[in-house]
Amino acid sequence: MDFLSQWRFSKKSRFSSLLAGAALLLVTALTGCGSGGDKNTQSAASTAPAASTAPSASAPASNYPKVIRIGYQKGNTLNILKAHGNLDKRLKDLGISVEWNVFPGGNNVMEALAAGQIDYGNAADGSGVFAQAGGKTFVYVGNDLPNPEGMGIMVLKDSPIQTITDLKGKKVAVIKGGNHHYLTVLALERVGLKANDVQYVYVKDASEGRAVFETKQVDALGSWDPFFATVQNDLKPVTLTDGADYSPNRTFYYSTIEFTSKYPGLVKMILEETDVSDKWANGNKEEVVKLLTQELGIDEQAIRTAVGRRTFGVEAITRDTIAPQQQLADAFHRIGLIPEKLDVSKLMPVDVPWKPNVSK
Repeated sequence: MDFLSQWRFSKKSRFSSLLAGAALLLVTALTGCGSGGDKNTQSAASTAPAASTAPSASAPASNYPKVIRIGYQKGNTLNILKAHGNLDKRLKDLGISVEWNVFPGGNNVMEALAAGQIDYGNAADGSGVFAQAGGKTFVYVGNDLPNPEGMGIMVLKDSPIQTITDLKGKKVAVIKGGNHHYLTVLALERVGLKANDVQYVYVKDASEGRAVFETKQVDALGSWDPFFATVQNDLKPVTLTDGADYSPNRTFYYSTIEFTSKYPGLVKMILEETDVSDKWANGNKEEVVKLLTQELGIDEQAIRTAVGRRTFGVEAITRDTIAPQQQLADAFHRIGLIPEKLDVSKLMPVDVPWKPNVSK
């Protein structure tokens, strides 16, 4: 019995067992049920039917939810999708409306997803790892194109620090578990240092990170776009490294087990319409700059820098996607950020009904 069939069977069981059944299905249906392949990446979802076509206006409206609840953060690709309006228009033809919920960060998106407050959302790679480590149930359904240049480690222009090696014994401001924190770990290890060879100063958000950096309470700052670009634009710091050659720095699309199981065609549609707005963004970057400048209240030139060094686009989850996400999880376990070693492939099924038809 495949992933979708198991879920539907569960739905016919007692409603009160829904949440427990969902957790059980996630463990059993996404691991080991398929035959052959690497046991760390093989999932029962790979035995699911070939990707179905997205819903059409001719399909019975009773098969759909009246509302799809999507969580997004200001400045990310779902923000662009919301502003562009193509998903709302396509769903409206099916009698479905979109409830857009804005969150301050990716961890908040994952909390809302796990609590059943939203059906779908996107968040950074580290947010997915922390959510899984916390026992939350969800499914990775797709991801953005890599954006390694969109994060970096900086020192002030008058700092004596000139290389990553010079960070030994110094204070580095990061958000705990952020992509830039992961970059710092990888950069230190590459030059033979350990994570505890620096003193991390954990900040709650990008503005606090900039404040302690600008006032020299720390020696270095890890940051991510568009805030990385803002600091570069305003303070003209020395960038010791960005993420190139370290991490793909992907943002992922996540959904609940229930939503992906009941409405794989709608998940497919959301991913494909996101790719439509992403391709529009690639060809209309000045409009994207204006949109995000208005949304974020950040200097236009900084937004232009962040948008200019990024290519937007959607990809399906593949084994090539899983590998670097597993490396991130392993690194966070190695330095003690998460208590147990994770197998991220359990939540990253491939060859699924919602696999989008997208091209680069």
